[in-house]
Amino acid sequence: MENLKNVAPIDDFNWEAYENGETVTNVSHEDLEKAYDGTLNKVNDREVVDGTVIAMNKREVVVNIGYKSDGIIPLNEFRYNPDLKIGDTVEVYIENQEDKKGQLVLSHRKARATRSWDRVNAALENEEIIKGYIKCRTKGGMIVDVFGIEAFLPGSQIDVKPIRDYDVFVGKTMEFKVVKINQEFKNVVVSHKALIEAELEQQKKEIIGKLEKGQVLEGTVKNITSYGVFIDLGGVDGLIHITDLSWGRVSDPKEVVELDQKLNVVILDFDDEKKRIALGLKQLTPHPWDALDTDLKVGDKVKGKVVVMADYGAFIEIAPGVEGLIHVSEMSWSQHLRSAQDFMKVGDEVEAVVLTLDREERKMSLGIKQLKQDPWETIEEKYPVNSKHTAKVRNFTNFGVFVEIEEGVDGLIHISDLSWTKKVKHPSEFTQIGADIEVQVLEIDKENRRLSLGHKQLEENPWDVFETVFTVGSVHEGTIIEMLDKGAVVALPYGVEGFATPKHLVKEDGTQAQLDEKLEFKVIEFNKDAKRIILSHSRIFEDVAKAEEKAEKKATAKKNTKKEDAPMIQNQAASTTLGDIDALAALKEQLEGKK
Repeated sequence: MENLKNVAPIDDFNWEAYENGETVTNVSHEDLEKAYDGTLNKVNDREVVDGTVIAMNKREVVVNIGYKSDGIIPLNEFRYNPDLKIGDTVEVYIENQEDKKGQLVLSHRKARATRSWDRVNAALENEEIIKGYIKCRTKGGMIVDVFGIEAFLPGSQIDVKPIRDYDVFVGKTMEFKVVKINQEFKNVVVSHKALIEAELEQQKKEIIGKLEKGQVLEGTVKNITSYGVFIDLGGVDGLIHITDLSWGRVSDPKEVVELDQKLNVVILDFDDEKKRIALGLKQLTPHPWDALDTDLKVGDKVKGKVVVMADYGAFIEIAPGVEGLIHVSEMSWSQHLRSAQDFMKVGDEVEAVVLTLDREERKMSLGIKQLKQDPWETIEEKYPVNSKHTAKVRNFTNFGVFVEIEEGVDGLIHISDLSWTKKVKHPSEFTQIGADIEVQVLEIDKENRRLSLGHKQLEENPWDVFETVFTVGSVHEGTIIEMLDKGAVVALPYGVEGFATPKHLVKEDGTQAQLDEKLEFKVIEFNKDAKRIILSHSRIFEDVAKAEEKAEKKATAKKNTKKEDAPMIQNQAASTTLGDIDALAALKEQLEGKK
């Protein structure tokens, strides 16, 4: 008890209030309320203020703005900023200080949108680096959420490298620079590429400053085109032309390289400002011609693949980067002008003989006809004079037909050796190109590699028979089949044609014979060598008249002889004179016939 200390009671303590459970204070309730309100921020609806993140979960973010209650904002309003954490200051828009539940209603998205236009303009002016959330793809690029504004990110501005898959960027938060604003339409264009270009520019200057011809660098395949491959040398681009990819022929660069492949390249050339850099890949390996078999020589056989075709020949790759030309003239022993495509095509495997070889110029010519024997070496044995063969018509001229008996063995059938009877004006009347024709060898011209051939010689010469049928003076029925200025062509029996001049076409009544008219004709000339028969219709009745006149003269002469008893000597003279007259008449007829 002695340790107990006596404490004096408070004089003005309200014991009654204490018993009733009331708070004991000298400050009135109104004063307390005023004091409490003084510790809180004064806020208004539709106002943007800064708040502090005090809690967050997978769905919501709790923000304290110094008000009597905290606000809750959906987390997806902060998806542009995946690094958001407790303690961060964020801007919020006060939608309602107190909803039906007494809850403070805030919006981060509206706060950003309210301030966004000013901030975007400021970012462009100050070249500020800002963060944005890539929402989705659109034509030509991406849509990016920047301060709540939908900005456009062109595909070319995503990276310095060409982008092949845009979808991998959707949902990412990246840093950007505002590069363009259209104030009228409130359009904003942003770029990520612009951020890294400045850094790359510095790297580029360092790389370009060290460039030297012949230098070997590592690069990455950035782009593949039909004419070559672009290589990223670390901020600097160079081009490997398609011809510098491989010593062999390359039809598509994708056969040699693939995108994003790392490879060593050699610098071949660059311009004064070093903006265009020519690179080589094949130069890192020895030239195939240097590795070509040293024993290879003219006359050797080689195998290869046809890589290029031209009308004048084919290029054969006998090893990667080593090609030889087979000229079309070395493809066949034939003398005909032909196209190389008639003999081979790209991709064919062929065997050939080396004709020329120049290692310094790296050129080689090949031949394939040399693998077969030249048919003209044994032409007299295989195609002797008078031998008969089947040939193919290759070409026509006005004077004959060119034919080929076999590959490389050509001949000419003269137009006069096509038929015994038919008068051929042009070979196309007799045969056609590509047709088979029977021939007989008439003559061999080994030096010019040409045979003289005949077709009619395979048949007996009908003019030997015609000579006995169409004798001079014989009469035959004929039809006029063609009228010419100099006369008419007359069709005779046995398919033979004769010719009559206009004066021999006069009929007995004095009229002229017409086309298609059938008449009797007398043979007044027959020439077997020239295959010519000269006819006359008028000579038939003229000869009859002359014969009658002659007979009449003879009869008159006899009567006169009887009446006049002339001496013997005079009679003999008279008979001699008459004989002379007959001989002259016959000569005259003969001359007229020749005319």
